[in-house]
This record gives sequence, structure tokens and C-alpha cells, in this order.
Amino acid sequence: MGRDSSMAAQRARVARPDRSTRAKSRGERAALVGLIAGRARRLEAERSLDELAGLAQAAGAEVVLRVLQERPKPDPSTFLGAGKIQTLALSAAETDVDVVIFDNELTPAQLREIEKAIGLKIVDRTQLILDIFARRARTREGKLQVELAQLKYLLPRLVGAGDALSRLGGGIGTRGPGETKLETDRRRIRTRIHAVSEDIEHVRKRRGQLRERRHKASVPTVALVGYTNAGKTTLFNVLTRADAEASDALFVTLDPLVRQVRLPDSRELLVSDTVGFIDRLPHALVAAFRATLEETADADLVLHVIDASASDRDRRMAAVNLVLTEVGAVDVPLLEVYNKCDALTDDERRRLQDRDPAALCISALERQGIDELIETVASRLALDVRRVTLTFDPDNAPDRERIARLYRHARVVQHEARDGRVSIVADVPRRLLSRLGAE
Repeated sequence: MGRDSSMAAQRARVARPDRSTRAKSRGERAALVGLIAGRARRLEAERSLDELAGLAQAAGAEVVLRVLQERPKPDPSTFLGAGKIQTLALSAAETDVDVVIFDNELTPAQLREIEKAIGLKIVDRTQLILDIFARRARTREGKLQVELAQLKYLLPRLVGAGDALSRLGGGIGTRGPGETKLETDRRRIRTRIHAVSEDIEHVRKRRGQLRERRHKASVPTVALVGYTNAGKTTLFNVLTRADAEASDALFVTLDPLVRQVRLPDSRELLVSDTVGFIDRLPHALVAAFRATLEETADADLVLHVIDASASDRDRRMAAVNLVLTEVGAVDVPLLEVYNKCDALTDDERRRLQDRDPAALCISALERQGIDELIETVASRLALDVRRVTLTFDPDNAPDRERIARLYRHARVVQHEARDGRVSIVADVPRRLLSRLGAE
């Protein structure tokens, strides 16, 4: 690093000699740093930084500084480049920052160089998410999974990491089940990883036995998945009449919940609420939570809960689909449920329905559309079906509504448009044949 960067770091240290003491008495003051590199657009980078701000707040920090840097590609040494790092050090000193959070995963070398240049604690996106998971985990299983992810993240960062990994209980990035392992050597870390992995494998086997028992009892399972804060737990509570903790915060649900639901036709099913997904969810977390996420891969139906009011809805849906692919759940029947539709205008709802005729628009908070959702779930899980072929006029409004209803309540096998008519082959639950005009 250059002489100017070192002087900036020294000024930052001198300006706040009692930083750790004051950080304990109040929330940490955070600077957020994002990079617009390659073909990335500014709007996408700003949205990602907004999400990072939500993550920082979930970790107990107050965001006081935001920095976006444009460059062709990340600097291999300091990520932003020496000049921008010097500017960042001065801005952090002026705004009394305690921690600098990068909206990317940094290499061990970058972490060391940036901390040396700025003189503050440096946390990357992965470490921040791990920290939030550490705060939220309540059960032994959840704590084990978070610890495994933390240890795998920390292992390559132990050598030469200096002060960054020697703080115990010093705020963001240093909390959680794995924090007392930070000063051990690599051998002990690997030993601990092996022990935790074995414990989680026992959990995985136990879950597998429970699932097998449920299959023998012919109890269908519905898994709720979705981007973090999409409203999964609120919907879970409505469907199961439970009182699981739900709030307008990220990653409130870590430990899986499974409850029984009785349908209007007296059939029973199980509904499971899973951990929320997020864009660039750390691979270490996906691997660690595999025992939990296998519940999704083994479900009879997946409800993808989508925040209909989110401006970057498509990006969030893509992030969820990516994780579903990683855990082997892409072949499970999936129903997309657009939540928070009470926040949409009539025109926005109409556009959503035009784009996706099978879309279910609900508001779990206001309990709107719940009856239709339950009916749709019951139809998708019904085994008593009849294959029918129906023809519609796409220019006729009632026919368009019947097409939409067919997509919601039946399994469409074939859809053909020819000579101004639409022909659909579908497996329709027998009890809904008359309602769908299939008799």
C-alpha cells in the first residue's frame, strides 16, 4: 500500500481511540461499499446496496455512508483501487464509521490489505449474512448449521489475518456459535468442522426417517420457499393457525417449522416454513443448511412465495430458482404465489395476471385470496383426476378467465393455439370438473 493510504489509516485510528468502547454502547456505524464492474448497471448496483443496507440493519448497524465505485473489474489487491481506498478511509473518519461492509465476497488478501489501509474492521457480504444467521439461530440444529458455515468461511482466512479474526464478541462478523474458534489453528478448525458435519449428518438422517414415516402415512407435504422477507412466515401462520415469529426483517426464520393443516375436504397435509433465500446466498450456507433444505426437495408441492410489490421482483425470483436448483428441488411441482398484492394498483394486478395466467395474488397480512390458495393447493395435491381436452376463444373474456382457472387448479399437459382458438389438454380434479367447464 502507498504512503498516503497508510497516513489516512493512521488518521482514522487517531481520530477515534475509544472506538470499541463506544461501539458497545450503541449500534455500530457502518459504511457500505459497492462496485459497478463489467456490464453491471448502476440501478442494479444501487438496489443491491439497498439490500445490503437492510442486511446491515438486521445485524444491528446504522448505515451512515454509502460508496459506489465504477471500474472495469475489481482490483486484485484492494478491490476498489488504492486511490478510492484512500478516499474511503478519509470519508469513514469524517462520518465516525466503525465497520466497512463490502457488497461482495472479498478474498483473504483483499481483506488484509483493505483493513491495513483503512484501519477499521472490514466485513464482506458473506460474513454479514453469516453474522445475521448467527444472531437468528435458536435451536441446536440451527446453531450447528451456522457454525459449520462460519468455520468453512473462516478456515482460509486464518493465516495472516491479523486483528480481523482475533476479536471476540466485537460486533458484526464476530458473533455466533463459531466465534470462540477464531483463534485456534487450522488443525483444530478442521477437527471441529468434521465433528459438526457428523452431527448435521445425524440430523439429516433423522429428518429422512421422519419424511419416510410421513410418506408411509400418505400425508402430503407443502414447502414454503421464497426470498427473505417475502411473507412466508405470515402465510405459514395463516395456513396453520400458528404463531411463529414474523416481522419486517431479514432472515427471521432459520429453524424449519412443520405444522399440520386440515383442508376443506377434510384431508390433511403438512406445511413447512423454510429459511429465506437471498441473491448470492453463500455456498457455505446452502451446504450447511442442506439437511433443512432437503425438506423442500422431498415435498409434494412447493409454494414459491413472491413479494409482488418488490421493484426487483424478477431478480429475487431468479435467486430463489437458483437455490432450488442447488438443492435438487427443480423437479418438485411448484406453485407461484404473489404475496403483498394489497400494495399493488388494479393496473399492476392486471399486468401480473396477463403475464402469468396461473398467478395467485394474495395478501397474507390482510388474509386476501387465502381461500383460493387453499383450494388450489388441494387441487394440485388431489390424486383423483381426469384428463380432458378443452377449447377456448382467447378473445372472449369469460374464456380467458376459464383458462386462468384451469392453470391454477389443474395440471396442464398441452397448450396449443391454432386458427384463433386455444386447445388445452389438462388433468383436472374430478370434483372441479363442472366448475372448470370440463364436463
